[in-house]
Amino acid sequence: MNLNDWYEKGITFEQYKNQMTVNKDEMLSIYNRFQVKEDELERLKNIQEKKLNVIVLTEDWCGDALVNNPILLKIAEVLKMDVRFLFRDQNLELMDQYLTNGTSRSIPIFIFIDQHGQEQAVWGPRAAKIQQLVDQEKSKLPNVDSPEFKEMQNEMIARLKKSYIEDESIWREIEKSIINSLLSI
Repeated sequence: MNLNDWYEKGITFEQYKNQMTVNKDEMLSIYNRFQVKEDELERLKNIQEKKLNVIVLTEDWCGDALVNNPILLKIAEVLKMDVRFLFRDQNLELMDQYLTNGTSRSIPIFIFIDQHGQEQAVWGPRAAKIQQLVDQEKSKLPNVDSPEFKEMQNEMIARLKKSYIEDESIWREIEKSIINSLLSI
């Protein structure tokens, strides 16, 4: 299956949003508050003429998707890119071509394609600085065998989710990271 076939198989943002059962309000909150910065718009001028489309491998339960997807959508709106969503767990044949570190089905993954279905750039699942933040948080967890592990992991996830929803500097890091990927085309 070529990437245009996967793209055609995907659903629109409206369809994705309407089926969401997890993180919908949080994702829409970010979507409604985030705008691409003016100075980034200037950097993006030449990308729009490439007429890219985007395949998003995602799931609504994913904390990284709740922050990354709305930022991608705002960038896509500015660039007039059409975005289609595919559920990771229903599209493992494609997902397994975009494993993180060659082993992990981490999401979201953004696959930018041209009109011929040729991959132009791939982004995800996190901006580098956000990965550092997550790694720092994970380093504070006890060993997985520890009786406190699950509770402390849940607290860490709650802290990260709160930061994702409230900390605009995280949004800007994601914005910059996605745009830098596009500028590498």
